[in-house]
Amino acid sequence: MLKNVTLGQYFPGDTVVHRLDPRTKLILVIVYIIALFQAAGWIGYAAVTVVTLLCMALSQIKPSTMFKGVKPMLFIIALTALLNIFYTTGTPVRPGWIVTWEGIARAFQMMLRIVLLITGTFLLTYTTSPIALTDGLERLLNPLKKLHVPVHEMTMMMSMALRFIPTLIAETDKIMSAQKARGADFETGSLISRAKALLPILVPLFVSAFKRADELAVAMESRCYHGGEGRTRMKQMHMAARDYAALVLGALFLAGMIVLKRLGL
Repeated sequence: MLKNVTLGQYFPGDTVVHRLDPRTKLILVIVYIIALFQAAGWIGYAAVTVVTLLCMALSQIKPSTMFKGVKPMLFIIALTALLNIFYTTGTPVRPGWIVTWEGIARAFQMMLRIVLLITGTFLLTYTTSPIALTDGLERLLNPLKKLHVPVHEMTMMMSMALRFIPTLIAETDKIMSAQKARGADFETGSLISRAKALLPILVPLFVSAFKRADELAVAMESRCYHGGEGRTRMKQMHMAARDYAALVLGALFLAGMIVLKRLGL
């Protein structure tokens, strides 16, 4: 069910990961992604997996919750694995077969890479509220304001998008349940018939989305919102010792992954 999708959700907590400054977490996610793509062998992937599991344990995010975030991507993961199995040259598993041992190894590595990429990035949204996340991103992108880049407007749009993803998912699930109660069938038939069956869902969903957007615009105008010029924040962000320690550990992790890649491990 769509209500089990955790994309864009925030799980409040008081762990060391939750207490990190949003800017620190944004930088660490970028470092994590770079380090993940530096992985060249099984030792490198094992190192990234251990770090990811450690971060999950520190944030106290349940594996079942993380699986809900990965579940919508299972088709892409499986398709990536199949493409790597059949299109990677090397030693055939059996004489005359197009499946190679290198293809199987490559497929497992690509599957693991996608799962780790989703897990690492979702940890950011699971442990950081949308407001804190956009505030941190705006502070990091502040130098671009000198180039007249609308940083505040960009981060505000991202904040609203993250905020309304769970709302739209819940709205879609509600509409689907109402349509099923009226005899609609979304799971049987050909691909074209199932696509046509989605039309009764898309129309009310778009109507609801535009209505919510209009209500949000009216609410912002009634509160005299005129962009980021001159605006202040109720909560000021401050880097603590744990943030600097986390950045140092992130830098060491990235350096270690680069060394492992140079060694071919």
